[in-house]
Amino acid sequence: EDGKDVDGEVTDASENSFETMITFSEEAEPDNNLSENLCSASEEIYQPSPIYEPKAVRSYQIELAQPAIDGKNTLICAPTGSGKTFVALMICEHHFQNMPAGRKAKVVFLATKVPVYEQQKNVFKQHFERSGYSVQGISGETVANVSVEKVIQNSDIVVLTPQILVNSIEEGILSSLSIFTLMVFDECHNTTGNHPYSVLMTRYLQQKFDSSANQLPQIVGLTASVGVGNAKSIKETIEHICTLCSYLDIQAISTVRENKEDLQRFGNKPEMHVRWVKMQVQNHFADIISGLMSETEELMRKIYSVDNISQINKNDFGTQKYEHWIVATQKKCRLLQLADKEKESSLCRDLFICTEHLRKFNDALIISEDARIEDALFYLTEFFINVKNGPYTELEKQLTAKFQEKEPELIALSKDESNENPKLEELACILDEAYRYNPQTRTLLFAKTRALVAALKKWIEANPLLNHIKPGTLQCFFLTCFLGTTGMTLPMQKGVLDAFKTNKDSRLLIATSVADEGIDISECNLVVLYEYFGNVTKMIQVRGRGRARDSKCILVTNKKEVVDNEKQNRYKEEMMNEAIEELQNWDETTFARKIHDLQMKEKVLRDSSKKDTRCKAVEGKKNLLCGKCKAYACSTDDIRVIKESHHTVLGDAFKERYITKLHQKPVRFDCFEKKSKMHCQNTNCQHDWGIIVKYKTFDDLPVIKIKSFVVENVETGAQMDFQKWK
Repeated sequence: EDGKDVDGEVTDASENSFETMITFSEEAEPDNNLSENLCSASEEIYQPSPIYEPKAVRSYQIELAQPAIDGKNTLICAPTGSGKTFVALMICEHHFQNMPAGRKAKVVFLATKVPVYEQQKNVFKQHFERSGYSVQGISGETVANVSVEKVIQNSDIVVLTPQILVNSIEEGILSSLSIFTLMVFDECHNTTGNHPYSVLMTRYLQQKFDSSANQLPQIVGLTASVGVGNAKSIKETIEHICTLCSYLDIQAISTVRENKEDLQRFGNKPEMHVRWVKMQVQNHFADIISGLMSETEELMRKIYSVDNISQINKNDFGTQKYEHWIVATQKKCRLLQLADKEKESSLCRDLFICTEHLRKFNDALIISEDARIEDALFYLTEFFINVKNGPYTELEKQLTAKFQEKEPELIALSKDESNENPKLEELACILDEAYRYNPQTRTLLFAKTRALVAALKKWIEANPLLNHIKPGTLQCFFLTCFLGTTGMTLPMQKGVLDAFKTNKDSRLLIATSVADEGIDISECNLVVLYEYFGNVTKMIQVRGRGRARDSKCILVTNKKEVVDNEKQNRYKEEMMNEAIEELQNWDETTFARKIHDLQMKEKVLRDSSKKDTRCKAVEGKKNLLCGKCKAYACSTDDIRVIKESHHTVLGDAFKERYITKLHQKPVRFDCFEKKSKMHCQNTNCQHDWGIIVKYKTFDDLPVIKIKSFVVENVETGAQMDFQKWK
């Protein structure tokens, strides 16, 4: 399920804390300009999209397409904004026009996420339907309403999210990939691990090594960066790139070599400027919250000898390290087993309550580090309101009283102007300077969490220097690691993006990154990274968002490690480019032999893994217990799976074990209509178990999430904790 299932949502104070938020990722190639000349943001940014017209081909785009036009399986690596989608259109057009007699061309274009799928489907429709080709698309949003088999059979070009194709093959709807003559993988650097791209290419390679297999489709991969993996040298980087190429069965790597001047003429690659901010030495808000955290930890030790479970240094308060400690401690607390089951239930529930409070305090410290004290305080206040609306046990009353005791002091600190965050002051200077110099500046502001995006929006709107900018926000389907809330619908996303493109008053878009999602976005002349950093692939993409002439990319941070990370990424980018160039200098035979050797090694590993898997059997009956109070929920015998990933429980007996509450955001997703939340019926617990949905003819179907439960082996009594369904 990996976060896609309807039950995969985090239910905490943050669910209602920030109503207007954004999630955006830099990974996908937007290319709404395809190949027209890039212009200054102020000249054309507000014009509505014209009727589609074929664009003039640039010389570097012909160079990028050439190996694929020659029939080779090709990995195309070119900067964001260079028009890789247009290159794909050229390759497809040539593919249709040059099919051997007796063969019918059929192309599949794969996009990793729904927003990118929607965008690329529209591009392909505009380009090919005028010539009489049939273009159709299927994503997880639409698959329930169509026959995948018929759509593929009746289309010349089909645009899909990759899981649709994986499911179709696994369910026997498609017998093989040989139905296609060309497969285009957008963001092909994702072909690793258990990603659907990897699953598809594993099937492809199985067919390739089966001598009786039908003719296989040509492969084309598109990316702005192949990355370097964990490589520390050119040699290791070459190995990383060759491994990716072996997964995609690549015969040629295509980059711009002969027409670099042409690429530079149309493209723009802003340098990264770092603004290092010195933070305040004294932070009274952090001192108070840290004190509350120490008291909560002490309370945990009185409940149970927590130090025997896990230890942490209080200097780590307000860090991701502490968040990881909470996760590890909560897991160990969940699996505590005592002879006295009633005492075990009470103990596990109280330890769960303590760790949840510690998690919220830690979140608040992280928010205050980057935003205003009032934003962090608002987050905590919302959490304690939710606590009062829940079971509100004696322990929760005690913890709430401790917070309320400090609340007046916290409110006073939030209103004290001397506590202004220096990083926000620096950001205000950057934006004020940019908009004074050019009032038509288009800014993309990256931040690391949804909570921070919401806080930045509120701060800009409240700042007299900046409130004229009118920031826009956008939100996708995705769960943040610790401040989770559900997302916007696609039409809502599109509305915000259209406003940013066409509304002269909407000149700033605040975004947070999700590694492999992507949305078409207008060209910007200012990209600001606010305590935002990632791996080399991510940073190449983010920097590429500054497409307009004379654009700037500015990193605002007070952390030395962020500055060091940016330096490392520059080094890795150089290493990646050198490695690609070296590989392109290999002769075809040497490269082909290297790819074949890597594929053979992978085949041996895969075959041995299959044997191991066959030998393992699931032993013993399992029960699901509430992850907070250990109350019995159901037997695994009663669980059924809907649509590959959604887990429901059969029988009326289960309905007696939970209560329902109104769902704050009852949306439709993947053929499911969320109706209400499902909670443990224990009045002192009320732990979130999942949701109640309407699915087809089923009105009240319980859909559970495994991370809300402890799994107990009935025969041995051993207990296990899972974050995902296996």
